[in-house]
Amino acid sequence: MIEIIPAIDLIGGQCVRLTQGDYDRRTTYYKDPLDAARRYEDCGIRRLHLVDLDGAKAAHPVNLNVLERITASTSLQVQYGGGIKNAEALRDVFGSGASRAICGSIAVTQPDAFREWLAEFGSAKMILGADTRDGRIAINGWLEAATVGVEELIGSFRGAGLSQVICTDIAKDGMLSGPSVPLYLQLQKTFPEIDITVSGGISSWEDIEELDRNGLRSVVVGKAIYEGRIRFEQLEKYMLTVRTDKNQQRC
Repeated sequence: MIEIIPAIDLIGGQCVRLTQGDYDRRTTYYKDPLDAARRYEDCGIRRLHLVDLDGAKAAHPVNLNVLERITASTSLQVQYGGGIKNAEALRDVFGSGASRAICGSIAVTQPDAFREWLAEFGSAKMILGADTRDGRIAINGWLEAATVGVEELIGSFRGAGLSQVICTDIAKDGMLSGPSVPLYLQLQKTFPEIDITVSGGISSWEDIEELDRNGLRSVVVGKAIYEGRIRFEQLEKYMLTVRTDKNQQRC
């Protein structure tokens, strides 16, 4: 069953969502992101996607205090991205309680550094953020376009132990228009040994069911939850099914 990973995007310490990565088109949903994190935990969610949008623009993590509060106050495993540009920032993220770190821009601008981190911290803790617009990777808070394509970027770390990728279709992000299923199917087919996480465009529970039917392994969901298109009751019911299925497999 596909893993659902709710998203909390941070600006000024608050939980927000952007439209197509545009910082001027944002909506605030929770003034205290811990409230959202606790609601997810109550539903049985195990993993949280925490994005420091301030950090992405500032080129260093800005909202580590939010990360610390969430990891200290819940049992959620938090994957954190935004502004991780050097080893010091990466260690700060792990030191603040993150179980995984998402690195995108540095994988493009300093690929050798990202390879070193994969070797030092292990593939279980390092996630490649492959955010794409029109087939090309976008970096630095999606404000700059790189010349490298998404498959080229992922393939460049294939031999370095990479096992996790989050790919966001920026044109779909925050639009509630449905995910780019063919994109993710192609990536998962090309890189079967790597877990490709779907991100961007989820609009309904039916979208998640379609991804699950097609064998995708995990999906980040944000605005659809905050806008009530996916209800917390649905998340809770799904997570109960997941736990029941796992218990039956153990037996």
